[in-house]
Amino acid sequence: MAKQSLVREFWLFIKHEKKWWLVPLILVLLIVGTVVVFAATSSWAPFLYTLF
Repeated sequence: MAKQSLVREFWLFIKHEKKWWLVPLILVLLIVGTVVVFAATSSWAPFLYTLF
C-alpha cells in the first residue's frame, strides 16, 4: 500500500464522510496561522498586532 500525504488523506476523509463544514474551519486556521507567523517575522509586526 502506497503512503498518502496528510493533505490527500484529509481530503479523502472529507469527501467520504461528507464533513464539508471542516473546510472553512481549516482555511481560517491556516490564514490566522500565516498572519501570526508573518507578524512575528516581519517589520510590519506593530501594525499587524493592532488587528488583534
